[in-house]
Amino acid sequence: MPRPYLFFIRDTLPQPAAHLIQTVQCANAAANLGYPTQLAFVDRGAAAWQPWCWVNPQPQPVDDAFARFFNLQTGALNSLELLPLAMPWPIDRVKHKLTNASTVACKYYWPLHLAARTALVHTRDWNFAKAALKQGVPVVFECHHHTEKPFEPEMATHPLLQVVVTVIDTVKESIIRNGVPEKKVVTVPNGFNAGFLARHPGAAQGWRDRLLTPPFAQLVVYAGALHEFKGVDLLLEIAPQFPQVKFALAGGPVEQQQHYRDRIADLGLRNVDVLGFLDQHDLAHLLQAADALAHPHLFGQAATFTSPLKLFDYLASGTPVVATRIPSLENWPLTDQIAAWCDPNQPQAFAENLRQVLAQHPRPAEGFAPNLDALQPYSWEARIEKILSYVESQYHPQLLGENS
Repeated sequence: MPRPYLFFIRDTLPQPAAHLIQTVQCANAAANLGYPTQLAFVDRGAAAWQPWCWVNPQPQPVDDAFARFFNLQTGALNSLELLPLAMPWPIDRVKHKLTNASTVACKYYWPLHLAARTALVHTRDWNFAKAALKQGVPVVFECHHHTEKPFEPEMATHPLLQVVVTVIDTVKESIIRNGVPEKKVVTVPNGFNAGFLARHPGAAQGWRDRLLTPPFAQLVVYAGALHEFKGVDLLLEIAPQFPQVKFALAGGPVEQQQHYRDRIADLGLRNVDVLGFLDQHDLAHLLQAADALAHPHLFGQAATFTSPLKLFDYLASGTPVVATRIPSLENWPLTDQIAAWCDPNQPQAFAENLRQVLAQHPRPAEGFAPNLDALQPYSWEARIEKILSYVESQYHPQLLGENS
């Protein structure tokens, strides 16, 4: 068995967070391309108390619940394995450098159990990237947010740091400004989950039957974190203008959900439902059930670096999208696939565009169809291939079946 392509997350899985979904999809794509792939993550569950997990961490196959949560589409060659790293109490419960999960991962698990068997590291954790470089293992580092802290020169210029990947050019500029050589930094957009392409007319109709009780005739869906800067309050503001439209909000942790349920009740809105978090499998059905999808992100600091992960999956559903033209989307590769754009922080402009899209794009009985030709260059597999094109060939992980 060739040494694996290792993806590392300093979080527990599964969890409903965009950065976790992004990393899991990248790891699954690498496995779909035929690379032996392991996804390492922090395990604080019951198994973390078992001593043999500390001294002999073992990869595990992806189970059905994990695959459903992230809507993973596994191919015949897919070899994705999960590698939980046990973090029992007091790790991350007692505040001390020695009981920090990053310290345990980088100082214990990595050098003693992972380094010798890893071909290439792919991570968004800079501490783990540095640990890999110090052990002589090549690294792909992803950085999706502005950074004001300079990168350590010996690490930023390390010959084994193959590439620093971001998804937005504005973030690329801040990475270079903080010490990474320009030749090492590339912008590679996120991708779409192929699971959102599969048609589910029965499941989509089930959502419509559940949500579109009289007097509601059309469904508008927002999926993602429930934050004001994401434009959720904008949707609440315009909802009274659409008495025959049901607005469904999917996503967010429990406290965010409750905040908006209370706010909806205070405003007396009868046409807005908070659905809670849906696993990616069920979300695909909901997006296909909608008459339109909303991306009402407001202008602000986050609008200069946010990577539109949801927009790719929105487009994969085929449902028309109404979006605000925030700075981070100025050079987004699929701008011409959005049904309507409007300026951010303009509720009335968003309402007018939404009304126009609902009128001009009536939903077929079987649902909308995505533009496969436009989407195909932005699959997660295409993204991994693009990233690996920046990795020196001698450091590429071996494909399954290749000779050592």
